[in-house]
Amino acid sequence: MNVNRFFLLGFVLFQCMHAFGQLSDLNYKIYATKTGREISLQELAADAKNYDVVIFGEEHNDSVAHYLQIKLLELLYDKYPQRLALSLEMFDRDVQPVMNEYLMGSIREKNFTKDARVWSNYRDYKPMIEFAKAKKLDVICANAPSRYTNLAGRKGQKALMDLPEVSKKNFAPLPYDTASGKYYEKLINLTAHSPAPTTVADTTKKDTAVKMPIPAMNMGGFNLIMGQSLWDATMAYSIFKYLKKNKEKFVMHVNGRFHSDEHFAVVTQLKKYNSKLKPLVISAGPDDSFPNMDWSSLKYLGDYVIITDPKVPRTYEE
Repeated sequence: MNVNRFFLLGFVLFQCMHAFGQLSDLNYKIYATKTGREISLQELAADAKNYDVVIFGEEHNDSVAHYLQIKLLELLYDKYPQRLALSLEMFDRDVQPVMNEYLMGSIREKNFTKDARVWSNYRDYKPMIEFAKAKKLDVICANAPSRYTNLAGRKGQKALMDLPEVSKKNFAPLPYDTASGKYYEKLINLTAHSPAPTTVADTTKKDTAVKMPIPAMNMGGFNLIMGQSLWDATMAYSIFKYLKKNKEKFVMHVNGRFHSDEHFAVVTQLKKYNSKLKPLVISAGPDDSFPNMDWSSLKYLGDYVIITDPKVPRTYEE
């Protein structure tokens, strides 16, 4: 191993240990829904061999989840060093060149964080980025830039279709499927009011002009269903596109748990792009019942449910 790379990796791991040094296996419990028992993180990583994508759903300020993410990434790398790639909701598709430049060591961190528009809690994801950089892993900038989800929510898919072709590379191909069924109901329940439906063109089908009711959500005319669906579809498409081009690869994707709980959203969209792909869904978050959970009431959330210690301070307050 190159000496400089050795010291860089050592520094990265030191930072991780410093950031999460007070956490341990006592701060979480993992439940495997298919076997009905509590397991270790090592067992979860071993099961990943049966899947194409591991989708880690988090609460963005959950300290324990961030601790587990870097640990899982390391375990997966140990098992699949030549196959592993990382995908993140926290980076938009249009900053992929910036990410690539940083990973190859061409640009400085201060330029990377500025030009990649990192989240305000980037320190929570930095250990994974630095690990990927040290190990030369691909990192997929999976999300749709907010200017497009905002446009979709305000004016619908027709407005996206009117954009220049170069702009359309930054989100899922049009038309994209919108949320339906139980996930649709879940989105509706995000609001405390009863939304009044508005009639818009159904752009989810190429050859129809059927009119269908989609709630405007009473958010200044913003259509949450349309915007959220573009978010989900774009993350799924980014993973699909990468795996189509890199058939031997295995992806660990991190997103907010709302985007993958119950196998909805990103998971549903991913199966639409390629029904043969096998995603493993992890749902992680704190619960006041920790450490004595009723797993039977939580098992619907994913293939693995991780309950984290609610007493551990959050990385930021909402």
